[in-house]
Amino acid sequence: MTHHRISRRARGGLSAVLAAGVLVPVAAGAAPAAAVTAPAVVCTGKPELAAKLSQDITTALGGRTYTTSVAVFDRTTGTSCSLGPARAYDSASVVKVTVLGALLLDAQKNNRVLTATEKNLAFAMITKSDNASTSTLWKQLGVAKVQAFLTAVGMTQTVPGSGGYWGLTRITARDQARLLSMLTVKNTVLTESSRGYVLYLMRGVVASQRWGTPAGAPAGVVVQVKNGWLQRATYGWRVHSIGAFTGTGHNYTMTVLTHDNKTMTDGVNTIQAVARVVHKDLNPTASPTTAFIPPAAPQEAVPAVPEAPAVPLVTAVP
Repeated sequence: MTHHRISRRARGGLSAVLAAGVLVPVAAGAAPAAAVTAPAVVCTGKPELAAKLSQDITTALGGRTYTTSVAVFDRTTGTSCSLGPARAYDSASVVKVTVLGALLLDAQKNNRVLTATEKNLAFAMITKSDNASTSTLWKQLGVAKVQAFLTAVGMTQTVPGSGGYWGLTRITARDQARLLSMLTVKNTVLTESSRGYVLYLMRGVVASQRWGTPAGAPAGVVVQVKNGWLQRATYGWRVHSIGAFTGTGHNYTMTVLTHDNKTMTDGVNTIQAVARVVHKDLNPTASPTTAFIPPAAPQEAVPAVPEAPAVPLVTAVP
């Protein structure tokens, strides 16, 4: 996984689907896919820390049959780890951070601030993972402006979802790591105010959605998180978590993407197993906080996407 300065540069047969945090169609008649064996964890940077992270992440994933990709970068020590960084996944709701970035970049280009309506939509989209707000902003931006943001950040492996299905944006751990890196250091894409706003909203994610990469983070670390979860006929549950961890003496990011999970809880457990060892290795003298365990079933229903009113979709956010 490479980190450097950011440069400027339905499917057929739709039917109802339980889509946790996103709005997507179902691929009819598809058989569940077999898990893919992940490549080895590769860590570079501070030698002893890199070796420990590699060993501990591998151990945390031991015996798990779910497909997992990991990207970790500790700016303080220059240490990074990656596992299957180029493997593509359906984004589910983690794409909402990209949508917000695209909105802010477009506003910057037009020398304007966000309107009150845009701020309300952005707040709901990030802190509550509200799907209707995301659909409104996705439609307002259009794929071209989302792509312009991806190009500016260098997220060359990310493919925006078509037909208004933002939850089917194809993402990789490598690109999510680039996004988080851009948000946590001064760069030429987003202004200090813009990237500070993204992190502010990620800090305000509701308690019921603060699982995943924050698991095991010390009390002294500032946690910024966004999760995504989605069930489809192929690849089972996709469960993802991206996090930025800052504060005095801390500046590291973590991405864990998974699919082939039989249940949402399986994905959460995998992510949190990785997160706990990463936080422990990067903060060896600190005591971890208690991770929130999400409810077993989604709770809140939200409307279908306006871009596809004829498709019966059911969505839910825990």
